[in-house]
Amino acid sequence: MEEGARSCLLQSRSSLEQDIRASYLMDHMISDGVLTGDEEDRIRSKPTRKEQAAALLELLLRKDNHAYISFYNALVRESYGDLASLLHNSLPLVSPEAEKSFSDGGTRYVQAVLSEGGVPQRPVVFVSRPALMNRVREKLYHLQKEPGWVTVFGMAGSGKSVLAAEAVRDHALITECFPGGVHWLSVGQLDRSDLLVRIQSLCFRLEQQSQEKDPSSSLHRPPGSLEEAKERLRFLMLRRYPRSLLILDDIWDSSVLKAFDIQCRVLLTTRDRSLADCVSGSKSEVAVESGLEEDQALEILALYVNGKPQRLPEQARSIVRECKGSPLVVSLIGALLREFPDRWAYYLHTLQQKKFKRIRKSSSYDYDALDQAMAASIQVLSEEHRERYIDLTVLEKDVKVPAKVLSVLWDLEPEEVEDVLQDFVNKSLLFRDCHHRPYLYYLHDLQLDFLAEMNRSGLESLHTKVVRQYQQRYSQGPPTSGDEECLYWFRFLTYHMAKELCSLMFSLDWVRTKAQIMGPAHLINDYVEYGAILDKEVRGQFQEFLSLNGHQLEQRPFPDVVQLALSQPDSSEVYRQALLQAQERATRGGLYLDWVNKSSLKSLSRLVVQPHQGSIYSACFSHDGTKIASCGSSKTLRVFKSTSGEKMLEIQAHDDEVLCCAFSPDDRLLATCSSDRKVKVWNVERGTLMRVFEDEHEEQVNHCQFTNTRRRLLLATCSNDKFMNTKLWNINKPSSQNTMFGHLEPVNHCCFSPDDAYLSTSSSDGTLKLWEVSSANEWKSIDVADMFSEQREQTEVMVKCSTWSAGGRTIICAARNAVFLWDIETSKKMADCSGHLSWVHGVQFSPDGSLLLSCSDDQTVRVWETKKVHTSSAVCLKRDSDVLFNNGDITVVAADNRNRLQVRNGRTGAVMFQSENQESRIRCTAICSQTSAVPSGTSLATLQGHTRTVLHCQFTPEGHTLITSSEDTTIRVWRWRTGECVVLEGHKEQVRCFSLLTTTPSSETHLLSWSFDGTIKVWDMSSGERLQDLVCHQGAVLACDVSPDGQLFATTSADKTAKVWSSASWECVRLLTGHQDCVRSCRFSWDGRRLATGDDNGEIRLWNVKDGTLLKICSRDNKDAMDSLHGGWVTDLHFSPDNTVLLSTGGYIKWWNVEKGEALQTFYPTGANLKRIHVSPDFSTFVTIDNIGILYILKKVE
Repeated sequence: MEEGARSCLLQSRSSLEQDIRASYLMDHMISDGVLTGDEEDRIRSKPTRKEQAAALLELLLRKDNHAYISFYNALVRESYGDLASLLHNSLPLVSPEAEKSFSDGGTRYVQAVLSEGGVPQRPVVFVSRPALMNRVREKLYHLQKEPGWVTVFGMAGSGKSVLAAEAVRDHALITECFPGGVHWLSVGQLDRSDLLVRIQSLCFRLEQQSQEKDPSSSLHRPPGSLEEAKERLRFLMLRRYPRSLLILDDIWDSSVLKAFDIQCRVLLTTRDRSLADCVSGSKSEVAVESGLEEDQALEILALYVNGKPQRLPEQARSIVRECKGSPLVVSLIGALLREFPDRWAYYLHTLQQKKFKRIRKSSSYDYDALDQAMAASIQVLSEEHRERYIDLTVLEKDVKVPAKVLSVLWDLEPEEVEDVLQDFVNKSLLFRDCHHRPYLYYLHDLQLDFLAEMNRSGLESLHTKVVRQYQQRYSQGPPTSGDEECLYWFRFLTYHMAKELCSLMFSLDWVRTKAQIMGPAHLINDYVEYGAILDKEVRGQFQEFLSLNGHQLEQRPFPDVVQLALSQPDSSEVYRQALLQAQERATRGGLYLDWVNKSSLKSLSRLVVQPHQGSIYSACFSHDGTKIASCGSSKTLRVFKSTSGEKMLEIQAHDDEVLCCAFSPDDRLLATCSSDRKVKVWNVERGTLMRVFEDEHEEQVNHCQFTNTRRRLLLATCSNDKFMNTKLWNINKPSSQNTMFGHLEPVNHCCFSPDDAYLSTSSSDGTLKLWEVSSANEWKSIDVADMFSEQREQTEVMVKCSTWSAGGRTIICAARNAVFLWDIETSKKMADCSGHLSWVHGVQFSPDGSLLLSCSDDQTVRVWETKKVHTSSAVCLKRDSDVLFNNGDITVVAADNRNRLQVRNGRTGAVMFQSENQESRIRCTAICSQTSAVPSGTSLATLQGHTRTVLHCQFTPEGHTLITSSEDTTIRVWRWRTGECVVLEGHKEQVRCFSLLTTTPSSETHLLSWSFDGTIKVWDMSSGERLQDLVCHQGAVLACDVSPDGQLFATTSADKTAKVWSSASWECVRLLTGHQDCVRSCRFSWDGRRLATGDDNGEIRLWNVKDGTLLKICSRDNKDAMDSLHGGWVTDLHFSPDNTVLLSTGGYIKWWNVEKGEALQTFYPTGANLKRIHVSPDFSTFVTIDNIGILYILKKVE
């Protein structure tokens, strides 16, 4: 900085520190590029206004001439005219940096003139728009001989101010046309008092500059009224600055502009092109296009990130196209990218999602965010016009409409509509295509996006209004004129009707209400029936949500639809709506959980239906693929649509469980068989019984199947009979036609090959046999049990069912709860699909082979996409897991189904480490709380000593000791680094778990162990000494928990009781009775006042620890369709830190209000039988794994 300028700053320092508000000035200085965001933050961190001012001046003294000029201009713009006058005489002519800035035509003289006049310096990031700039200069040259007005107008953020400042940065223009100078005044939205202050500041500046040139002239007192200010300004502009240019930036109101109607030369920038109509004199105007050319916009982004346009990521081009080159948006995003250069995708997504509030201020622009800039234009409209402008939300992007269309919408004459639209056009809120007659009107994409976001809740009613107004105008018939209006209705009326329908059908509120009253099948059917006129992507998202959760929506009490929807993919509209509702309800105390790692999972099921109460033993497609029939323990036969699950027919079919159903080749008949040993044939259309076969099978009939062709209609049945267990029937004859001999155990399933030449039978003897239909001779036998060697070691493998693919080369088998696809020729497994929670009883391909159907004891029918199943080989986790919560990080460790150890990131579910396959099954895992690094796979120690399976392991808090318990009835305490071991022996049966017991903070930690032998034992871990041996229960001890203060511990047992024990006297102080089943789990509250216990019937009881009284029973009145109150055993319990909420796991996860005993929320996992849940210390994150190996990381919605 020049010495004169520095001295002037130092001399004026005390006055400046006393008066200025640094925060007002810094925005301008950041825009000029002389101040960085970090410097601004440091100054703003000062506690008082005066300290902020001092810090700004101290920083300014270390900068150059450019900074001094920027500071001076900021004072002028913020109406510190008296302070600016202190610095004026020492203004440097130019700085080396400024010299470079003006290399395109500016000179030292130009810079001095513009600096004196307060014209903003060129932005740090600047791209020239020569065509526009030349048009403005051309208009300014017209003011050379006489006063007049040049209006530069355009929509918000189109770059009008930068263009105006750049246009006068020309030596020839100033010397020839405006030798008296160029004077800049930022106006904006002002009331009369603020306007007076602005004109006073301008007059003061002009008088001061005049006095410097002519010392004989004197300064006047500030004008006291607008009229006086207008006259003073007229005198100055006509007498002292007769050939000067006054630039009025950002004019909003004609009453403001009239204050400057003083017969001088004026350049004004505005959003309203009609403002100049209110003033006298010659007028010309320049329209500023709403967007930059793509190359110009990319150049701006490149300058912000210090790169080259051709090297920008692909998202850069997408950002420019999304905002259609809006200079404001490009500049705002560019400035944000300068601070966060890796956020290209984030800011593109923000634009696409219309989250304008996130595109926030990082320069001296007048509005804090893009949405405020756009809203300001709308606010200046009259209330009536504002409402009509919001109605334009219904327009589609890039569609131009004639005024007559809007005359229908607003019920006005076309001429009245044109007057309204002209006002919008004048204010740059609407664009007009003048190449057509009549004129066509359209909105910029940003304007339309902003309106849509602002009016999201009212969009449905607007589209409804369009449709109703059209129906009212054209009640006698559609328009036939063939003009633009007529063509619009024929092209877009269906769009408005579809939008009206979409806003209804794509609403979670509608889904909740209709599903509760009508059931989910009717909803799914709506999406199928009206699919052609609905948005394909969003329709698919809602249909998938209902298809996969329909069985939950059949439950009573009715589940929370918002919580169910939070399990949908993050990109889904279903999830977006659910998250907004959850966040809003969370502010009112609601509890919702977001499944944060769900993106790593893909559901293979296409439809899940719960057509019966109880197990479903059979389900089959009709041959045309439009219907599905199902039957089960409810003794009923049900037919429903395959697309939606909507019920078409229901029959009370048998006196006992209905084990199978099958369609005839023409879909007119349905056969059923039952535990009552009968086979029945039904007319599908009428629902009437046609024939009964009841004499030949002596045991229950497990399966029935028609031939696939009508050429020779036969029905095959198989049963639990010892020898004559497979039969063929002609339905027109009373007795069987043939019997197959070969299986010595019950035959569970039979199925014809596609050409009806062979019949396959699946038996409990572990074999699959193929028979020739014509001769009833055995053709081939496959020992399926050999393919399930692991399961066979544990229990006999029964082949439950099989079915052929359309080509006859593939066969499906079901065993236990899994479905397997096998290649007949190679006998190799092609794929498997997990999802059912219990035994699978039936599988079948759809007629075209694209879908696969399965039914199960879990009460569901699942429809799978065959292609997806064929390509799936998903890795699933075992339920024995451990989780470490550490300073916001979450680490999950568990074994997978391929016997590998996995460590996963608990925020994303991503695999951080995966071991090699282990020889022995990994049964339990533990992670040390002292760990600091991601596991490398290096084995640190192998500890040998247990003789049977290790059931549980746990590190002590300091991490030096590992404790393990085993089926061999022992507990071992290891110094794992050295291999030293203390063996704790005394239990007579397996030790499934243990706990550390510390009665006081200073006392030694003991070990508390429990076993199926009904005892609790207390150990000294150092010596191995058994300190206490308590016979607690008559049955196995299933759980134990130590109170937070260590003074008590609780035990639960298979004898249906729970007990509370004193760790001082080792005596039972409370016996808790009342559970009707094994008490599986228990947990003390953090204040030690309550104890929660859960049993195998799903019931949870809350007890008063002090006196043993029962406080509440959870779930008593909420029994669902499952046999258990909780969808399974209650396996784990946790209290929140404030003891107001209880978390429980079973078949699903529930959160309870402790005081009322009422459910606050339920999360339904894909699988079931949750074994344990890990809870973060702040009770905001929950981690568990279900029985089919899916990891759930649930985060409380806030």
